[in-house]
Amino acid sequence: MKHIIYFIALSFLIIGCSKEPKVVLKNYEKTPLLESDFKALESFDKEDFDALLEHFQKNCQYAKVKALYGELCQKSLDTNNSKAFIVENFQPFKIGSDKEADEGLLTGYYEPLISASLQKSSRYKYPLYATPKDLVTVDLSSIYPELKHYRLRGRVEGNRVVPYYTRAQSSLNEINASVICYCDSKIDKFFLEIQGSGKVVLDDNTTINVGYENQNGHKYRAIGRYLVKIGALKMDEVSLQSIRAWLEAHPDRVDEVLNYNDSLVFFSRREQGATGALGIELTPKRSVAVDKRYIPLGSMLYLSSKIEDREIHKIVFAEDTGGAIKGAVRADYFLGSGKEALEIAGRLKSPLKLWILLPKSKVEYRDE
Repeated sequence: MKHIIYFIALSFLIIGCSKEPKVVLKNYEKTPLLESDFKALESFDKEDFDALLEHFQKNCQYAKVKALYGELCQKSLDTNNSKAFIVENFQPFKIGSDKEADEGLLTGYYEPLISASLQKSSRYKYPLYATPKDLVTVDLSSIYPELKHYRLRGRVEGNRVVPYYTRAQSSLNEINASVICYCDSKIDKFFLEIQGSGKVVLDDNTTINVGYENQNGHKYRAIGRYLVKIGALKMDEVSLQSIRAWLEAHPDRVDEVLNYNDSLVFFSRREQGATGALGIELTPKRSVAVDKRYIPLGSMLYLSSKIEDREIHKIVFAEDTGGAIKGAVRADYFLGSGKEALEIAGRLKSPLKLWILLPKSKVEYRDE
């Protein structure tokens, strides 16, 4: 080969008499891929291709997405057959192995609605912070390229960078940050952090949008696991609804449980509704959060799973990330806002099969 195309390189390594070549995604070498085709995608023909193409074109307005798909962004504007555009220009690759049991996990998230005020009071007393002025972010990739997906966050103390305050420490130390608003529920504020964005209804009946801006650098830890550990819930009982019910029934232990998660999220006000890590406004039942260490943000994916005993087979877009989203075959399905979205998202835990749709023009096969 005279050159390596910058987006995707697929390497086939044939060892001995191995029947299955290993497929490697350039810059995402830890992501296991298997060559597939559209016939393997169940109910693919039932997809709403016109809506899909419209979503693709909207995303192509963003620089990171345009960088992924190159000339296909422009080409999509000139097609009059949305299904043919997908089939002729993309090829699916299954993420994971060919084993039937090798399944990932699909969960759901939603856009919460919380009550707050711009002024602190006896009712509204839990601050929703913007990024602290003393939070520093260190990018180590220039020295250690293998750490390009990681950021070191902390604060300067003397001549040293030390970890930023944990969730528990933040209530005991003055946070050098602007306060967007004051919430009336510590539990609601916590779940807003988990979802990453939401709508805030102020005490003057106006509404503002807020979204994830930064994080304190501490690893996310699921409080559901802590409740199982202390015997408060059984593993098969854990859901958003059961966690909330337990917290509301044990107000004297709320801090204990919430502080198990050292991670603390900082927000910013947004002009648009729920917005993902790409800066794209999320679309219910079309946007998913992924682990960007394994899947490039902006990618078009095909998921196969179940929601409330109903099979779902659909093309989605990787437009967001989340602290709890870890691994290659892992996705968080955005369900929108409102009570129904909350109810479904809170209970959704289903086996997942996932494919990534790669542009044929950007795929290169090379022998190792």
